[in-house]
Amino acid sequence: MKKLKIPHMSRQLNRSRALNVFIYIFLFLVACFMSFPMVFAVSNSLKPIEELFIFPPRIFVIHPTADNYLDLFDVISNSWVPFSRYLFNTVFITAAGTVGQVIFSSLAAYGMSKFKFPGAKFCFNLIVFSIMFTSTVTAIPSYIIISKLGWVDTYLPLIVPFFQSSLGLYLIKQFMDANVPDSLIEAAKIDGAPHFTIYLRIVMPLVKPAWLTLIILCVQNLWNSTGGVYIYSEELKPLTVALNQLATGAISRSGISAAVTVIMLIVPVGVFLASQSRVIETMATSGMKD
Repeated sequence: MKKLKIPHMSRQLNRSRALNVFIYIFLFLVACFMSFPMVFAVSNSLKPIEELFIFPPRIFVIHPTADNYLDLFDVISNSWVPFSRYLFNTVFITAAGTVGQVIFSSLAAYGMSKFKFPGAKFCFNLIVFSIMFTSTVTAIPSYIIISKLGWVDTYLPLIVPFFQSSLGLYLIKQFMDANVPDSLIEAAKIDGAPHFTIYLRIVMPLVKPAWLTLIILCVQNLWNSTGGVYIYSEELKPLTVALNQLATGAISRSGISAAVTVIMLIVPVGVFLASQSRVIETMATSGMKD
Protein backbone atom coordinates (compact mmCIF):
# COMPACT_ATOMS: atom_id res chain seq x y z
CA MET A 1 0.00 0.00 0.00
CA LYS A 2 1.47 3.29 -1.08
CA LYS A 3 1.75 6.14 1.36
CA LEU A 4 0.05 9.32 0.41
CA LYS A 5 2.36 12.29 0.27
CA ILE A 6 0.85 15.32 1.97
CA PRO A 7 2.23 18.57 0.62
CA HIS A 8 3.81 20.88 3.12
CA MET A 9 1.24 23.46 4.19
CA SER A 10 3.65 26.28 4.94
CA ARG A 11 4.47 28.59 2.10
CA GLN A 12 7.94 30.02 1.72
CA LEU A 13 8.22 33.53 0.42
CA ASN A 14 10.49 33.89 -2.58
CA ARG A 15 12.00 37.18 -1.50
CA SER A 16 15.55 38.48 -1.75
CA ARG A 17 17.55 39.56 1.28
CA ALA A 18 17.75 43.11 -0.06
CA LEU A 19 13.97 43.29 -0.28
CA ASN A 20 13.65 42.03 3.30
CA VAL A 21 16.05 44.71 4.50
CA PHE A 22 14.08 47.37 2.62
CA ILE A 23 10.80 46.16 4.15
CA TYR A 24 12.24 46.19 7.68
CA ILE A 25 13.65 49.68 7.20
CA PHE A 26 10.33 50.92 5.82
CA LEU A 27 8.37 49.40 8.71
CA PHE A 28 10.82 50.91 11.20
CA LEU A 29 10.33 54.36 9.68
CA VAL A 30 6.55 53.96 9.76
CA ALA A 31 6.73 52.86 13.42
CA CYS A 32 8.86 55.91 14.27
CA PHE A 33 6.40 58.20 12.51
CA MET A 34 3.40 56.65 14.29
CA SER A 35 5.04 56.81 17.72
CA PHE A 36 6.30 60.38 17.29
CA PRO A 37 3.30 62.12 18.97
CA MET A 38 3.60 59.94 22.07
CA VAL A 39 7.38 60.37 22.29
CA PHE A 40 7.00 64.13 21.87
CA ALA A 41 4.31 64.28 24.60
CA VAL A 42 6.46 62.34 27.08
CA SER A 43 9.48 64.46 26.24
CA ASN A 44 7.50 67.68 26.76
CA SER A 45 6.28 66.49 30.16
CA LEU A 46 9.91 66.10 31.29
CA LYS A 47 11.07 69.51 30.04
CA PRO A 48 11.68 72.43 32.41
CA ILE A 49 9.63 75.52 31.70
CA GLU A 50 12.43 77.28 29.80
CA GLU A 51 12.75 74.38 27.32
CA LEU A 52 9.04 74.36 26.54
CA PHE A 53 9.28 77.76 24.88
CA ILE A 54 12.44 77.19 22.85
CA PHE A 55 11.94 78.05 19.18
CA PRO A 56 12.23 76.05 17.05
CA PRO A 57 10.93 73.41 19.46
CA ARG A 58 13.14 70.44 20.21
CA ILE A 59 11.81 66.90 20.15
CA PHE A 60 13.89 65.48 22.97
CA VAL A 61 14.41 66.99 26.39
CA ILE A 62 17.90 68.31 27.21
CA HIS A 63 17.66 68.54 31.00
CA PRO A 64 14.91 66.12 32.08
CA THR A 65 13.06 66.86 35.30
CA ALA A 66 10.00 65.56 37.14
CA ASP A 67 9.01 69.04 38.37
CA ASN A 68 5.97 69.16 36.08
CA TYR A 69 4.49 66.03 37.67
CA LEU A 70 5.38 67.22 41.17
CA ASP A 71 3.71 70.57 40.49
CA LEU A 72 0.64 68.80 39.15
CA PHE A 73 0.28 66.62 42.25
CA ASP A 74 0.86 69.66 44.44
CA VAL A 75 -1.95 71.57 42.72
CA ILE A 76 -4.23 68.53 42.90
CA SER A 77 -3.63 68.10 46.63
CA ASN A 78 -4.78 71.69 47.23
CA SER A 79 -8.09 71.34 45.35
CA TRP A 80 -11.24 71.34 47.48
CA VAL A 81 -12.56 68.19 45.77
CA PRO A 82 -10.23 65.22 46.45
CA PHE A 83 -8.32 63.84 43.48
CA SER A 84 -9.60 60.35 44.32
CA ARG A 85 -13.15 61.58 43.65
CA TYR A 86 -12.29 62.71 40.11
CA LEU A 87 -10.48 59.44 39.49
CA PHE A 88 -13.44 57.41 40.78
CA ASN A 89 -15.82 59.31 38.50
CA THR A 90 -13.76 58.56 35.40
CA VAL A 91 -13.13 54.91 36.30
CA PHE A 92 -16.80 54.29 37.11
CA ILE A 93 -18.05 55.99 33.94
CA THR A 94 -15.50 54.15 31.78
CA ALA A 95 -16.13 50.72 33.32
CA ALA A 96 -19.94 50.97 33.37
CA GLY A 97 -20.16 52.37 29.84
CA THR A 98 -17.77 49.80 28.40
CA VAL A 99 -19.42 46.79 30.04
CA GLY A 100 -22.88 48.00 29.08
CA GLN A 101 -21.91 48.65 25.48
CA VAL A 102 -20.33 45.22 25.04
CA ILE A 103 -23.33 43.43 26.61
CA PHE A 104 -26.09 45.30 24.77
CA SER A 105 -24.25 45.44 21.43
CA SER A 106 -23.41 41.73 21.48
CA LEU A 107 -26.95 40.71 22.51
CA ALA A 108 -28.50 42.84 19.77
CA ALA A 109 -25.95 41.59 17.24
CA TYR A 110 -26.73 37.97 18.17
CA GLY A 111 -30.44 38.55 17.67
CA MET A 112 -29.99 40.29 14.31
CA SER A 113 -27.42 37.80 13.05
CA LYS A 114 -28.97 34.47 14.07
CA PHE A 115 -32.71 35.19 14.17
CA LYS A 116 -34.63 35.70 10.95
CA PHE A 117 -37.56 38.06 11.57
CA PRO A 118 -39.56 40.37 9.29
CA GLY A 119 -37.85 43.70 8.74
CA ALA A 120 -34.44 42.51 9.93
CA LYS A 121 -32.66 43.86 6.85
CA PHE A 122 -34.45 47.20 7.12
CA CYS A 123 -33.51 47.51 10.81
CA PHE A 124 -29.88 46.74 10.07
CA ASN A 125 -29.77 49.26 7.22
CA LEU A 126 -31.26 51.84 9.58
CA ILE A 127 -28.54 51.10 12.13
CA VAL A 128 -25.83 51.48 9.49
CA PHE A 129 -27.41 54.74 8.37
CA SER A 130 -27.39 56.06 11.96
CA ILE A 131 -23.57 55.74 12.08
CA MET A 132 -23.41 58.71 9.71
CA PHE A 133 -24.86 61.05 12.35
CA THR A 134 -22.21 62.59 14.58
CA SER A 135 -22.73 63.58 18.20
CA THR A 136 -22.91 67.23 17.13
CA VAL A 137 -26.00 66.56 15.01
CA THR A 138 -27.79 64.69 17.80
CA ALA A 139 -26.65 66.96 20.65
CA ILE A 140 -29.87 68.98 20.99
CA PRO A 141 -32.32 66.03 20.74
CA SER A 142 -30.17 64.04 23.15
CA TYR A 143 -30.12 66.88 25.69
CA ILE A 144 -33.91 67.30 25.46
CA ILE A 145 -34.47 63.57 26.06
CA ILE A 146 -31.99 63.40 28.93
CA SER A 147 -33.46 66.53 30.51
CA LYS A 148 -36.99 65.09 30.30
CA LEU A 149 -35.75 61.92 31.99
CA GLY A 150 -34.22 63.94 34.82
CA TRP A 151 -30.71 62.64 34.22
CA VAL A 152 -28.94 66.00 34.03
CA ASP A 153 -26.09 66.35 36.55
CA THR A 154 -25.83 62.59 37.06
CA TYR A 155 -23.59 59.82 35.69
CA LEU A 156 -26.36 58.42 33.49
CA PRO A 157 -26.01 60.78 30.47
CA LEU A 158 -22.39 59.66 30.08
CA ILE A 159 -23.09 55.94 30.51
CA VAL A 160 -26.52 54.96 29.15
CA PRO A 161 -26.17 56.48 25.63
CA PHE A 162 -23.12 54.26 25.08
CA PHE A 163 -25.29 51.16 25.51
CA GLN A 164 -26.93 51.72 22.11
CA SER A 165 -23.78 52.20 20.06
CA SER A 166 -24.56 51.67 16.37
CA LEU A 167 -20.88 51.13 15.59
CA GLY A 168 -20.53 48.44 18.25
CA LEU A 169 -23.60 46.57 17.03
CA TYR A 170 -22.45 46.79 13.41
CA LEU A 171 -18.93 45.63 14.26
CA ILE A 172 -20.00 42.58 16.27
CA LYS A 173 -22.86 41.66 13.94
CA GLN A 174 -20.65 41.62 10.84
CA PHE A 175 -17.97 39.60 12.63
CA MET A 176 -20.64 37.20 13.91
CA ASP A 177 -22.00 36.65 10.40
CA ALA A 178 -18.54 35.76 9.11
CA ASN A 179 -17.21 33.64 11.99
CA VAL A 180 -20.18 31.93 13.66
CA PRO A 181 -21.83 29.43 11.27
CA ASP A 182 -25.55 28.77 11.63
CA SER A 183 -24.87 25.03 11.73
CA LEU A 184 -22.99 25.50 15.01
CA ILE A 185 -25.99 27.27 16.54
CA GLU A 186 -28.34 24.55 15.28
CA ALA A 187 -26.12 21.81 16.71
CA ALA A 188 -26.16 23.53 20.10
CA LYS A 189 -29.98 23.78 19.95
CA ILE A 190 -30.25 20.07 19.15
CA ASP A 191 -28.12 19.34 22.21
CA GLY A 192 -30.65 21.28 24.29
CA ALA A 193 -28.65 24.42 24.95
CA PRO A 194 -30.80 27.53 25.58
CA HIS A 195 -30.14 30.70 23.64
CA PHE A 196 -28.42 32.50 26.50
CA THR A 197 -26.00 29.58 26.96
CA ILE A 198 -25.29 29.55 23.22
CA TYR A 199 -24.66 33.29 23.31
CA LEU A 200 -22.43 33.20 26.38
CA ARG A 201 -20.41 30.01 25.86
CA ILE A 202 -20.27 29.63 22.08
CA VAL A 203 -20.85 32.93 20.32
CA MET A 204 -18.98 35.33 22.61
CA PRO A 205 -15.68 33.37 22.59
CA LEU A 206 -15.79 33.19 18.79
CA VAL A 207 -16.35 36.93 18.37
CA LYS A 208 -13.73 37.90 20.94
CA PRO A 209 -11.71 39.99 18.45
CA ALA A 210 -14.78 42.12 17.75
CA TRP A 211 -15.69 42.91 21.34
CA LEU A 212 -12.05 43.42 22.32
CA THR A 213 -11.80 46.01 19.57
CA LEU A 214 -15.03 47.55 20.83
CA ILE A 215 -13.57 47.74 24.35
CA ILE A 216 -10.54 49.63 23.03
CA LEU A 217 -12.73 52.17 21.22
CA CYS A 218 -15.12 52.55 24.14
CA VAL A 219 -12.40 53.04 26.75
CA GLN A 220 -10.74 55.66 24.57
CA ASN A 221 -13.97 57.65 24.25
CA LEU A 222 -15.16 57.35 27.84
CA TRP A 223 -11.79 57.90 29.52
CA ASN A 224 -11.46 61.26 27.74
CA SER A 225 -15.09 62.22 28.35
CA THR A 226 -15.61 65.72 29.77
CA GLY A 227 -19.25 65.47 30.81
CA GLY A 228 -20.22 68.11 28.27
CA VAL A 229 -23.38 70.04 29.18
CA TYR A 230 -24.72 67.28 31.39
CA ILE A 231 -22.59 67.53 34.55
CA TYR A 232 -22.36 70.71 36.59
CA SER A 233 -21.51 69.51 40.10
CA GLU A 234 -17.78 69.58 40.77
CA GLU A 235 -17.84 66.28 42.67
CA LEU A 236 -19.33 64.50 39.63
CA LYS A 237 -16.90 65.81 37.00
CA PRO A 238 -14.50 63.35 35.29
CA LEU A 239 -10.75 63.42 35.68
CA THR A 240 -10.23 65.06 32.27
CA VAL A 241 -12.14 68.18 33.27
CA ALA A 242 -10.35 68.46 36.61
CA LEU A 243 -6.89 68.12 35.10
CA ASN A 244 -7.63 70.57 32.30
CA GLN A 245 -8.93 73.10 34.82
CA LEU A 246 -5.76 72.77 36.85
CA ALA A 247 -3.47 72.96 33.81
CA THR A 248 -4.98 76.10 32.29
CA GLY A 249 -4.96 79.65 33.52
CA ALA A 250 -1.34 80.77 33.22
CA ILE A 251 1.77 80.30 31.09
CA SER A 252 3.59 78.99 34.15
CA ARG A 253 1.33 75.94 34.06
CA SER A 254 2.41 74.87 30.58
CA GLY A 255 4.56 72.14 32.13
CA ILE A 256 1.57 70.91 34.14
CA SER A 257 -0.46 70.80 30.93
CA ALA A 258 2.20 68.60 29.31
CA ALA A 259 2.14 66.26 32.31
CA VAL A 260 -1.67 66.08 32.12
CA THR A 261 -1.45 65.00 28.47
CA VAL A 262 0.79 62.05 29.36
CA ILE A 263 -1.36 60.99 32.31
CA MET A 264 -4.51 60.94 30.18
CA LEU A 265 -2.70 58.81 27.56
CA ILE A 266 -1.65 56.08 29.99
CA VAL A 267 -4.95 54.19 30.34
CA PRO A 268 -6.10 54.17 26.66
CA VAL A 269 -2.63 53.17 25.47
CA GLY A 270 -2.32 50.55 28.21
CA VAL A 271 -5.69 49.00 27.30
CA PHE A 272 -4.70 48.91 23.64
CA LEU A 273 -1.34 47.27 24.34
CA ALA A 274 -2.94 44.71 26.66
CA SER A 275 -5.64 43.80 24.12
CA GLN A 276 -3.58 43.94 20.94
CA SER A 277 -1.97 40.52 21.29
CA ARG A 278 -5.33 38.98 22.22
CA VAL A 279 -6.99 40.47 19.17
CA ILE A 280 -4.25 39.17 16.86
CA GLU A 281 -4.28 35.75 18.54
CA THR A 282 -8.04 35.30 18.36
CA MET A 283 -8.14 36.61 14.78
CA ALA A 284 -5.78 33.79 13.83
CA THR A 285 -7.52 31.00 15.75
CA SER A 286 -11.23 31.77 16.01
CA GLY A 287 -12.20 31.71 12.33
CA MET A 288 -14.56 28.89 11.30
CA LYS A 289 -16.01 27.87 8.00
CA ASP A 290 -19.42 26.35 7.56
